Amino acid sequence: MEDIIRAFFARYEQLFARALAGEADMEEVAALYAPEFIAASPAGVRAGRNDDAFRQAMAQGYAHYRAIGTRNMTIREIRLSPMDALHCLAHVGWTATYDRGDAPEIAIGFEVHYLVQVLDGTPRVFGWVAGDEQALLKQHGII
Repeated sequence: MEDIIRAFFARYEQLFARALAGEADMEEVAALYAPEFIAASPAGVRAGRNDDAFRQAMAQGYAHYRAIGTRNMTIREIRLSPMDALHCLAHVGWTATYDRGDAPEIAIGFEVHYLVQVLDGTPRVFGWVAGDEQALLKQHGII
């Protein structure tokens, strides 16, 4: 399972880079996620569906990242906590790099915890837990 999950997140990182370049294929991005999922952050816990509204929200999210100067989103580490033969918790350490115009670029590290299910050899995210992204961006003067 470990090799499958690591390859999955390498693909996730590549699709994120394409999205930051304005070249996202939202069908490919949506294929990373299960038909239904949960998300938890300081804003609360939400359940969602992998549908047209989700694809539109993801496209808007990528547009927002580009607007605030996000240049790169790279994985710095992945730690896996297997739960059983089909499920794991992937602790993914990301580094985001921001263009701040006249100020020097800034790199910010953060972690997201993804619930991943592997069915018929295909991994999909069915949930994630994230910290307070808005507070982190404000703390570093991005927004």
